[in-house]
Amino acid sequence: MPRRKKARYGREMRARAADLFEAGLGFELAAKRLDVPAPAVRKWLYAYRATGRKGLIGMGESRRTYDMETKLAVARAVVDEGMPRSAAMARFGIAAATSLDRWCRLYREGGPEALEPGRRGRPEGPGGRTRERELEERVRKLEAQVAYLKKSIALKAEKSSQTGRKPRS
Repeated sequence: MPRRKKARYGREMRARAADLFEAGLGFELAAKRLDVPAPAVRKWLYAYRATGRKGLIGMGESRRTYDMETKLAVARAVVDEGMPRSAAMARFGIAAATSLDRWCRLYREGGPEALEPGRRGRPEGPGGRTRERELEERVRKLEAQVAYLKKSIALKAEKSSQTGRKPRS
């Protein structure tokens, strides 16, 4: 069965959803009126509750970053205190449920240390080798070859000086 591509909805559709939320409709009724899948409208409702109308309409245009203390407070509230996700999103102003879920998973698996900012960028290659390390190893090998060849030439020159003959190449 072919997989459907995720639809993306614009600012106008999210503004209409905000109007429906302000009128007191839940996500299921709003989804039917807008002809949008209910899971998408549920995410919009969470974002609306957490960040208000402006946050919902501007959703997806820029990525918001959160500091370590906020992440830790949210994860503790949900995991340790049993606060519902939607309530935590509203209380702490978290716009995306996926971020909250990731923080909770990391907190459960590794504690507060797991939420500390990690190294960004491209991970090291297999066995911890980066391109820089590969080049350093190559330079060391070439330097060793040059040293070997210099030693070999010096030994041949020394041998020829003792015998008085010109070395063969």
